[in-house]
Amino acid sequence: MTDPVYVTDALIAEDIDAYLEQHQQKSLLRFITCGSVDDGKSTLIGRLLYDSKMIFEDQLAALEADSKRVGTQGQEIDFALLVDGLAAEREQGITIDVAYRFFTTEKRKFIVADTPGHEQYTRNMVTGASTADLAVILIDARKGVLTQTRRHSFLAHLIGIKHIVLAVNKMDLVDYDKAIFDRITLAYRAFASEIGITNFTAIPISGFKGDNITALSDNTPWFKGPALIEHLETVEVGSTGDEAKPFRLPVQWVNRPNLDFRGFSGQIAGGKIAPGDPVRILPSGKTTTVSRIVTLDGDLEEAVAGQSVTLTLADEVDCSRGDVIAAADAPPEAADQFEATLVWMAEEAMIAGRAYWLKLATQTVSATIQPPKYEINVNTLDHLAAKTLELNGIGVVELSTDKPIVFEAYGDNHTLGGFILIDKLTNATVAAGMLHFSLRRAQNVHWQATDIDRDMRANLKNQRPALLWFTGLSGSGKSTIANLVEKRLHRMNRHSFLLDGDNVRHGLNRDLGFTEADRIENIRRVGEVAKLMSDAGLIVITAFISPFRVEREMVRSMLPEGEFIEVFIDTPLAEAERRDVKGLYKKARAGQLKNFTGIDSPYEAPESPEIRIDTTAMTPEEAADLIIDRLLG
Repeated sequence: MTDPVYVTDALIAEDIDAYLEQHQQKSLLRFITCGSVDDGKSTLIGRLLYDSKMIFEDQLAALEADSKRVGTQGQEIDFALLVDGLAAEREQGITIDVAYRFFTTEKRKFIVADTPGHEQYTRNMVTGASTADLAVILIDARKGVLTQTRRHSFLAHLIGIKHIVLAVNKMDLVDYDKAIFDRITLAYRAFASEIGITNFTAIPISGFKGDNITALSDNTPWFKGPALIEHLETVEVGSTGDEAKPFRLPVQWVNRPNLDFRGFSGQIAGGKIAPGDPVRILPSGKTTTVSRIVTLDGDLEEAVAGQSVTLTLADEVDCSRGDVIAAADAPPEAADQFEATLVWMAEEAMIAGRAYWLKLATQTVSATIQPPKYEINVNTLDHLAAKTLELNGIGVVELSTDKPIVFEAYGDNHTLGGFILIDKLTNATVAAGMLHFSLRRAQNVHWQATDIDRDMRANLKNQRPALLWFTGLSGSGKSTIANLVEKRLHRMNRHSFLLDGDNVRHGLNRDLGFTEADRIENIRRVGEVAKLMSDAGLIVITAFISPFRVEREMVRSMLPEGEFIEVFIDTPLAEAERRDVKGLYKKARAGQLKNFTGIDSPYEAPESPEIRIDTTAMTPEEAADLIIDRLLG
């Protein structure tokens, strides 16, 4: 089975430092393999590792044993087993997770990501593609261009991968037929031109047999090259394009080891910098100059895109993690409303209006998404009407952040234009996105400063503003207790206002239904109104089911710390249903009322409310007294 002359680089075992020094000056190419299921991605990478002598004796012995036990190539070596490490991958013969492998040749170092072909794991493909310079799109010569071929090509182009290799694999199974290769290349070119891929390199290969991998094969005399490795070694990559752009450094860490040193650390996302260069700190806009460029190996005279450095500045300016140090004469924008392309990566569908964490470079903000302007059909490239995005859905959306972020269009700067969305409750990454531009309304609408502030309004009323947020099931007693609380506050000459869930749906929110998205928008609007009322110095009382924790936390984040007081009216479902003063539970049980909380829509109880009221253990009057004592005490 094995090549008797298969010998790895002896220098690795003899002197690892010398080996690393030998390869230190080589350029690095990051690339991915992608395509449909069974197109041979893992086999190709295994072949590249094997042919570049990157498999050691123990690995080779294990590979031979595994090939006999679980391989798919009979008595031959199954190169895919070098990459498919998960038990589930070996059992099913598919790639599930992204597998990264390193190998090197005489001319270049490589990090290759083997990405899944199955549609279910498209999100993993996006992860692997996010750092790649080149994509190898594999096509099974027997099957031609498939749906996943189109999907992965579209995603690779969308993410900004400029170098595409069309590897028509398994040519050994079609007798190395040139006509088949030409037909597939022509079909792919027609699709590629539609999505904006104007240039790609087509290579007929056999990952299993090794044809046109490291050298041109005698089986394809009609193909004049280049072989795959030759192309990977010579394709132009690197940060030369980024170096020509204006300087950008997202601040990752303020380095303050002692009183005499204060530096700002991060990876340069664009341009170059030298001591004495003028820079601007964003979003504040303060200007200064660079004093030193500090690294572990000493100060530098110049630093360029891709390097991680610490900058010291000539002036004591306010700069912290999330800020961006930029060229003073060419700063990026800062905005809080954008159009973006979104790739949805979660099993649960996108919920318009829900707040997610948005991470862009070193910035983390809260963001909400509007319903998609349209969803993109990757097969036909049609723009489809959509209210949400499902798993692997790709759409164009508008989103807003709770404060301005420093950004550039993704096409101009991947670091300052690419972002991820994170679910606030689970901390799971639910989407990846690319910013197009800021919305004009974000540039034209500015906050108007007023001379009378919230503290002055509150002092006039001789009270501290607060938002008492009552939450609980329908029938729990929220409105009853909230009404008693306001009556007691009124008798105490306190200035208050009660926002009731039913009442606001007669006016402010009369256009909203009871779907999950509408419930979220209902709470967002009420939160904004409550914030304005608290700015007026009022004690605001709200009585809403508000079933989702993340929306209650969204409202909490709108107010100064300590002003949001969550009051959980804790009534068991059975007790609330027994009361059923409005007859709603009866209708919901009969199927006449859809999306009813507690029946066919979930209620997420507060985990640590400021006040918890057990209505089975105290009367509404006792509950109101307790809330007043906590509020004013």
